[in-house]
Amino acid sequence: MSPTDIASLISKAETLVEAIPYIEKFRGRVIVIKAGGHGLETPEIKSGLATDVQMLWHLGVNPIVVHGGGPQITHLLESLGVTSRFVRGLRVTDDTAMNVVEMALVGSVNQEIVGLMNRGTARAVGISGKDAGLIRVRRMSPVDGVDLGRVGEVASVNTDFLAQILAAGYIPVIAPTGIGDDGLCYNLNADHVAGAVAAAMQADKLIIMTNVEGLFGAKGELVSSLTAKKTRSAIASGHVKGGMIPKLECCLTALNAGVLKAHIIDGRVAHATLLEIYTDEGIGTEITP
Repeated sequence: MSPTDIASLISKAETLVEAIPYIEKFRGRVIVIKAGGHGLETPEIKSGLATDVQMLWHLGVNPIVVHGGGPQITHLLESLGVTSRFVRGLRVTDDTAMNVVEMALVGSVNQEIVGLMNRGTARAVGISGKDAGLIRVRRMSPVDGVDLGRVGEVASVNTDFLAQILAAGYIPVIAPTGIGDDGLCYNLNADHVAGAVAAAMQADKLIIMTNVEGLFGAKGELVSSLTAKKTRSAIASGHVKGGMIPKLECCLTALNAGVLKAHIIDGRVAHATLLEIYTDEGIGTEITP
C-alpha cells in the first residue's frame, strides 16, 4: 500500500473520530430534513438523500423527511396542456390542478424517495398530510387580490401520529399536502410544512436542502452562521429575495418554537446532510436562536 493510500485511510479514520461526539449527541433525537423539488431532479441527488437518511437512521437518529415537487407538478401539468400560474411564488391551484398535485407529490415523488430509502435495511413509510389528519390546514386568503384556490396554510400537526411512526422504528416521508375542515385536500408550501413539523416535534435540527450553497451576504460571500435576529433583518432589508424567503421564514418558525438550530445546505453536494451534522465545520448556512 502506497503512502498516499495510507494517508487517505488515516483521513477517513480522523473523520470518523470527529463524528463521535455528534453521533452521541443526536442519538434518539428528531431531525427534520426538507428536500426541495428542484433538488430532486437528478437520480444522483435522490439516491444521495436516501443514503444519508439511511445512515442517520442506522446511527440512531429519528429522521423525518419532508419533500417538495414543484418542478414535477409543473411538468405533469404541462403534459396535460395546463399552464401553471404563480402569485408571489404560490401556485394557483384549482380542483383540476389539485388532482395533478396529488398525483405528482403523493403518487410519484413520495413513492420514489421511499423506494430508494428502502433499498437497504432502513424502513421508510410514505405519508401525506391527509393521512390520520397529519396536517390540518386553513385555506389561504387571496394574495394580491387573487384567489389561490386549494392552497393552504398549516394550522396544526398531528404529533401523536408522527411519534407513533418513529417509535415503531420507521422513517416518515411526508408529501406537502394537507386536509381542511371541509374534508378537501390542499396544496402546501413544503418549506412551511417542514418548519411546522420541526416546531411541533421539537426537533433538534431543521435542515433545508436546496440547490444553492446557502445564504449569501451583501458582498456575495457565503454566510456560514447567523442569528434569528439577523435573519429577520436580512428579510426586512430586501437583501433576501425569491425562494430563499420562505426557507428562512420556516427556519424562524422552527427556532421560535424551540428547535435548536436550522440549516440551509446545498443538496447537490455529496453527503451534504452528513457533513452538516457530523463534522465540526459543516457546510451551508447555520441559523441559531
